[in-house]
This record gives sequence, structure tokens and C-alpha cells, in this order.
Amino acid sequence: MWQDLVFLAGSVLSIAFLAPTVRDATANVPLGSSVPSMTIGAIYAGTYATMGMSFSALGSLGVAAMWSLIVSYRSPGPHAGPGNVGRFVRSMVQQARRSIVGTSTEPEQAASSHSAD
Repeated sequence: MWQDLVFLAGSVLSIAFLAPTVRDATANVPLGSSVPSMTIGAIYAGTYATMGMSFSALGSLGVAAMWSLIVSYRSPGPHAGPGNVGRFVRSMVQQARRSIVGTSTEPEQAASSHSAD
């Protein structure tokens, strides 16, 4: 299918545009942008694979890999590595909890000052 090659071309362009961010040691990309982008790339890869679009799946997997590098090594804050995903998820859960409850306790306020995003 020609569509498979078109999606692959789009993924290759995305990878090329993300490469400078991965190489730039001073880049700071918020986890609120990079974690969802990484997740969407992985979901697209799985979706394309189930549709038999192998080239598109590989391209999307490459995009997800680039975003995972950005998540791991180009997020603001003192931490580096794949643990940033867990820190982001915990931060989102805490924010959701505070939104539901309406107020936060002191330990949560102290923890949020060290938020992963």
C-alpha cells in the first residue's frame, strides 16, 4: 500500500526534526509534552502493526524511541533516565487527586514542589 510509505515518510521527517533536540544537551522539553508524544507514537506503532502496515509501524516505533530519549534525557529537573515516566505519572496522579479533593495536605504540597513536570 502506498499509504504505508506515506506514513513512513512522515515518521522519518519527525525523527529528523527531533534529532537536534536529542543531541542538544541544553534542551529542556517538559514531560507534559514529551510523555504523551512518546505514548502516542507507541500506540500508533501497535495500531499500524495490527493493520499490516509494517513500514508505518516501524516509523512510529522510531518516533516513540526518539520521544523516549527526550523524556529520559532532555526533561527539566535533576533526574535523568526512564524513571522520568514514573515521576510524571505520579505527578499527574497527585494533581488529579488535588483537583478532586479541592485542597492538598502539607506533605502533598511539599512533594508537588518537586514535581516531575
